[in-house]
Amino acid sequence: MSAPIGRVHTFFRYPVKSMAGVSLERASLGWHGIEGDRRFAFRRVAEKGGMPWLTASRLPRLILYRPFGSAAEDPNLPTHVKTPDGRDLPLGGDELREELSAAFGAQVELMRLRHGIFDEAPVSILSAATLETLARETGRPMDVRRLRPNVFLETGDAKGLPEDAWVGKVLRLGSGLDAPAVAITQRDERCVMVNLDPDTAAADAGVMKAAVRLNDNDLGVYAVVVRTGTVTPGASVYLEG
Repeated sequence: MSAPIGRVHTFFRYPVKSMAGVSLERASLGWHGIEGDRRFAFRRVAEKGGMPWLTASRLPRLILYRPFGSAAEDPNLPTHVKTPDGRDLPLGGDELREELSAAFGAQVELMRLRHGIFDEAPVSILSAATLETLARETGRPMDVRRLRPNVFLETGDAKGLPEDAWVGKVLRLGSGLDAPAVAITQRDERCVMVNLDPDTAAADAGVMKAAVRLNDNDLGVYAVVVRTGTVTPGASVYLEG
């Protein structure tokens, strides 16, 4: 068996598209990504195009809303959202919908998609080396939550962008040959959401400018699931193919 290239540091799930993420003590990896990831989104009612979702690129304070709770029919799904001012509102309630509509300036409605609402692929992966490289380029510490990965890895690389070399290959998340695995499909092209402070939603355009300088605005990679299963932080990661 080949030597591991690193280990899983953290798994993240984003139950509602563009709202705050949740770190996981264990991740159930299904054919449509981490179970419960981006299964909800608020749709811009008047938008007739192919990407009608309300995102933090249009309403930055959306990232300050924090989904929580466990639905009776699926514990991976949230029931409520904590607002930036500390109120607990039902995810599917009128009060939250009306609050977001007013903040956005147009009507939105909650939608649930069983297989998730993803921009390119259901799993996003980022290494600590890439995060550190971005921090050096910007000249200040960098919070991993800005880049919103599903899987955050520690590798033996102190710097650089090691994920770029993984495109077209398979990452196995665990030591067993039957451990869950993902196929790396492409680099992750970043949007203005990386500029947003995850605790305040304040924007810093220097972050995305640094990503452009470093790697043509690509940081991390996207992947699809090729073998399902459950993984915990600390699992060894192997590169195949």
